[in-house]
This record gives sequence, structure tokens and C-alpha cells, in this order.
Amino acid sequence: MSNKQQHASAYWKENIKYLVILLLVWFVVSFGCGILFREELDTIRLGGFKLGFWFAQQGSIYVFVILIFVYVRLMNKLDKKYGYDE
Repeated sequence: MSNKQQHASAYWKENIKYLVILLLVWFVVSFGCGILFREELDTIRLGGFKLGFWFAQQGSIYVFVILIFVYVRLMNKLDKKYGYDE
């Protein structure tokens, strides 16, 4: 395997690692907080609503949008690291 192929392979390996971590965070927030841990979270109130309900209705969407910005920042750093930036 050439150096260029190793470089590209390392880039994609790191990219996939970021994707897996961020999707795992989103899964835990959306499925975990909205469904699995709902009863425990419902003992806490946020703006008059039970926290489990809030995560199911709003929180997972907010987290998803934040994760998009985190992914963009990580990818910009990764592109610079591997010389793929413009």
C-alpha cells in the first residue's frame, strides 16, 4: 500500500471513529433519555415539563443540532491534520 493510500485510510478510520462516537451520544440522548431513563428523569422538571418528556420532545433535537456543529469542527481539524483542507 502506498503512502497516499495509508494517509487516506488513516483519515477515514479517524472519520468513522468520530461518526460512531457522535452517533452513540445521539442514541443515548434520544433513546436513552427519552425512553429508557424516562421514569428517572421525570422526577426532574425543566421549564414546568418533566425532563424525560422534554428530552423526548426537544432535547434530542437540540443535541442533534449541537452534534452537527461538533462534527463540522472535528472534520475541519481532521482535514487540516491530513492536508485535505482548501
